[in-house]
Amino acid sequence: MRKVLIFVLAVLLSGCSQSPVASSYTISQEDVRSISLTSETSLTVSRVVVLANGVAEIIQSLNAQSIIVGRDISSTEDSLADIPIVTSGHQVLPEKVISLKPDLVLIDASTGPRSAIETIKSAGISVIETPESWSLKELPIKVRAIGRAIGAQEQAEHLIQELNTSLEISSLKSSPRVAFLYLRGTSSIYLIGGQGSGADSLLQAIGAVDVGAQTLDRPFNTLTAESLAALNPDVILVMSKGLESVGGVQGLLKLPGVAQTNAGKNSAVIDVDDSLLLSFGPRTPSLVEALAKALGKVVP
Repeated sequence: MRKVLIFVLAVLLSGCSQSPVASSYTISQEDVRSISLTSETSLTVSRVVVLANGVAEIIQSLNAQSIIVGRDISSTEDSLADIPIVTSGHQVLPEKVISLKPDLVLIDASTGPRSAIETIKSAGISVIETPESWSLKELPIKVRAIGRAIGAQEQAEHLIQELNTSLEISSLKSSPRVAFLYLRGTSSIYLIGGQGSGADSLLQAIGAVDVGAQTLDRPFNTLTAESLAALNPDVILVMSKGLESVGGVQGLLKLPGVAQTNAGKNSAVIDVDDSLLLSFGPRTPSLVEALAKALGKVVP
């Protein structure tokens, strides 16, 4: 009887060893570092409210955090915890902005509602719209614009030089096929990234292939079983909160077509902190490096 039990146990263990091993990988804020200047910064403004994605982080890297007196909900860095939030969700509350008596408010194309921006302008407060960045090539443009807005043009050029140097990262030895999925399960939003999603620029920098960007002209496209099967990625890239919203890796595998892809069969999933993946700021070079490492871990 003892020999039979040992045999059964050996068979069970053998079967377990042949099952696919989950190879998901998480990139958190603790896994990356920010590039920052330490030299003194001479500025033309003293009180700034930041209502544009990623701008607070760039101001910090220019060694000018002291001028930030208000922020929107997307500015989530721990170092900004004591700075008042002047939005309700993503909606700007003009009364809160005006009460802080800023001499400058920085916005981007997605800041709103427009009526709130007009109210701020009517109070005599300067409002400057900064460019959004959806690729590594656009990052210097954004940094330069912010430097100009706060009177730190020289420092901005130094930061750009540091960013460019740090982005000189070796490519992967292979070219894994990756699909970027934008997921918000609680809102039933399931999209595949295409050209211009932002993820395509990061993946190209390390020699990976964004399979969505190869065939999909729009930045974000509806996820269907057929479209994902046609792309058949080796790896799926998602944001951490998006992955959580569908129930983690196991929930992701239940979405249309995911389990049938090479990525699904091998549980090859990389999730990146939401504030990191598409921020295109001083942490981006380190993120690109971390992404290359993660792909090396999950590709079968």
